[in-house]
Parts: sequence; structure tokens; C-alpha cells
Amino acid sequence: MNWAGAIKEFMGYLKLEKSLSGHSVEAYIRDVQKLYQFLEGNYPGTTPEKVNREHLEGFLIFLHEIGMHAASQARIISGIRAFYRFLLMEDLIDHDPSQLIDLPKQHRKLPDTLSYEEVMSIIQAIDLSKPEGQRNKAMLETLYSCGLRVSELIGLHISDMYLADGFIRVFGKGNKERLVPIGDSAINFITIYRNTVRVHITPQKGFEDTLFLNNRGRMLSRVYIFMLIKQLALLAGVQKNISPHTFRHSFATHLIEGGADLRAVQEMLGHASITTTEIYTHIDREFLRATLNEFHPRFNKRG
Repeated sequence: MNWAGAIKEFMGYLKLEKSLSGHSVEAYIRDVQKLYQFLEGNYPGTTPEKVNREHLEGFLIFLHEIGMHAASQARIISGIRAFYRFLLMEDLIDHDPSQLIDLPKQHRKLPDTLSYEEVMSIIQAIDLSKPEGQRNKAMLETLYSCGLRVSELIGLHISDMYLADGFIRVFGKGNKERLVPIGDSAINFITIYRNTVRVHITPQKGFEDTLFLNNRGRMLSRVYIFMLIKQLALLAGVQKNISPHTFRHSFATHLIEGGADLRAVQEMLGHASITTTEIYTHIDREFLRATLNEFHPRFNKRG
């Protein structure tokens, strides 16, 4: 069995039987090709069925030495494991060498967050005397109220607003749809923006249903939102390196700290896995520990 033939059959399996998107199929194939290229350079003539633990551990060392992050290493190994599961299932090999290696340990970096007061100070730094000020306030109130990704915010449609019921419809990663509650403050500023500013903008073709428009009647860019928040943080005197995603992190953290159910937060954030949402419980634990350390007379003290 040669690599070209095995990879071709694996590609057909991913497309036809697993029904994966073209992007996902390409990612899997790239992972397997990285292993093949490594073997060709270091263990020439090693066919897929001859790969053993030593080869794979050498490949992991190579990935580490070129500076690849643990998360990227883990993703590549996951792709290689999928390849060998396929070969085993098709009886093209009699054992799976990828099961003998451990995935690199990943240390999760806790996301930066803002306090409620910092969020409010950034929003209050918006100049409401300008027409775009009303739009920007509505956007940031919505960003924080609903915990949206920036792509979800700029992609909101008027037809996705169910404001009388207190919900908006959001299309997240993979175009997955979810309903997210929206607070009264955000509803109020969206209504003001639509009634006093947006009505005076003529949307360009294809953007008639887009909620937040620029002055040319088109959808706003991600870069604009990023720069806006950076500028407002500077005006508000917030000394943190923040981005639109910081509002999403803060939304989740404030809910968890307030005692919200983790699965409810997962649903609102649109996380496919509860594991992704659980990172916010680590922030909460750090907050609790810091509080105890500062205020409890016997916590972390000697003597």
C-alpha cells in the first residue's frame, strides 16, 4: 500500500461516507500529508502500514521543534488518528499505531475579561451627538447583552429580531442557528437606532435586511468593530488589551459568577461542546480564590 493510494481512498471516505465539507476534507488530508513528508525525509520507504510508535513520536518531536503550538499539534494528530481508524476499518492494516501516542498537553489561556463597570464605561464613551453614535451604542449593548461573536453581530438581520418576545436569532459557526435572549437596554437602543438613524440610510442591494449599516448602506466590517472598541477603551481609560471578543468573554464570565447554569450559558454562546464553556468556570474559581485570599483571615496565611 502506497501513500498516494491510501490518501486517495481516505479522501473518498471523508467526502462520500462522512459527508464532510471540502474545507474539512482538505484539513484532514493536509494532516496526513505532513506525516508522509516527514517520513519521506527521515524514514524513506515507510509505507502507511509500516508506521510505528517511534515514527509518530519522532513526528511529534519535529512539530514541537519547529515551534508548532500544542493545540495545532493535537489537531494534526487527531487527523492522523482518523486516517488510521479508516485504514483499520477497511482491513488495510491490522493495528493502529496512532493509539500508542498521547496528544500534547494543552494549557488553556484564560481569556481577558472586563468588569461590569469597565463595560459600561466603554459604552458610555460613545459620542451620541453623531448619527453613528446611536448605531454604535446599539451594537455594543447587543454585543454585551447577547454574548455574540463579532461576525454574528455584523451579520444580524432585521428579520432575526423578535424584540417583543425578548429574543434574537443568530447564525453562528457552521451557519448553526440559535435563539438568544436580549436585554431591555439593548432592545431600547436598537429601537432608537432603527427609528432615528437607520430609516435615513438607503441600503444597497443585498443589504436591505442587514440591521447595522455603514453610511454607504452596506454591512460593517469586523475591522471597524475592532477599531471602534479599541478607541472607546482608550477614551474610557480602560488599560486592557481588548477586542470585540472581550465583550463575549465578559458576558459569559459575569453570568457564571452570578450563578448561571453552565449549559444555559453554553446554549447562549453557541458552543458545540460544554468543555469550551467550562473555561469560564476557571475564571470564576480564580475570582473566588482571589477573594478568599484577600478577605478571609485564615486563607493562605501562615502562623
